[in-house]
Amino acid sequence: MDTDLYRSGTLYPDPRGLFGGQVAAQALRAAGHTVGTDRPAHSLHGYFLRPGDPSRPVIFEVHRDRDGRSYSARRVVARQGGKVVLNLAASFHRPEDGPDLQAEVMPHEPAPELGSPAQLEADTVGIDFVEAAGARSVLADAQARPSRVWARSQVPLPDDPHLQACVLTYLSDILTGLTTLTVPSPEMLLTSLDHAIWFHRPVDLNNWVLMDLTGHSIAAGRGMYSGRLFSEDGRLVAGLTQESLFRTSPTGRPGSRRIRRKPQN
Repeated sequence: MDTDLYRSGTLYPDPRGLFGGQVAAQALRAAGHTVGTDRPAHSLHGYFLRPGDPSRPVIFEVHRDRDGRSYSARRVVARQGGKVVLNLAASFHRPEDGPDLQAEVMPHEPAPELGSPAQLEADTVGIDFVEAAGARSVLADAQARPSRVWARSQVPLPDDPHLQACVLTYLSDILTGLTTLTVPSPEMLLTSLDHAIWFHRPVDLNNWVLMDLTGHSIAAGRGMYSGRLFSEDGRLVAGLTQESLFRTSPTGRPGSRRIRRKPQN
């Protein structure tokens, strides 16, 4: 729209409201437009302040806090109707030579084949999800949201590290690790409060990535979990943490997205 001012073009009539992963991914995309392609995102932290309307555009205002020799820092304020729905801070870094080590080992989970009976259908668009064999969710019904899934883009993505990070941000918010601790009721609100991601290594979401989530705490009406994302060859490509609202919906309606198993043929 103007210098460092962007407007979303994605309108989706979702009765649950604006998907947090979508607005966070678009905020990161706006920030990435102000940074050179040689500096991919290495971390972000977002606070979700208000529910958004998915049928209306979102305005993103980017603040260029700093451009150093190796790092660039950005803040993004996302608004609808003049009210802030998301504050996001992101940092970008020119990759450097050095050791490449990881302590985390990917769980033994063979990459899936599309069309398998365990394939899942999520309330997002453009992403394939397949439940991993070692998913640790305590949920057992048809509306279960597993804690460990394989995911990849349904459409070809270009070799653009900024866009790849945005797609990873989008898919990172669809599930919850809190299902490893308890069974939320259908009326339970699991709305995202804040979400952080660290991008450790380049990722290609044209291929499968394994997302493994673990719940850590539920207290005072909030739940916190963390997650790891691995490429098919076992590289730790990203880590995440999220704190979510965890309380009964005052309207009696489900307050979070579902992921469900596709009917078997």
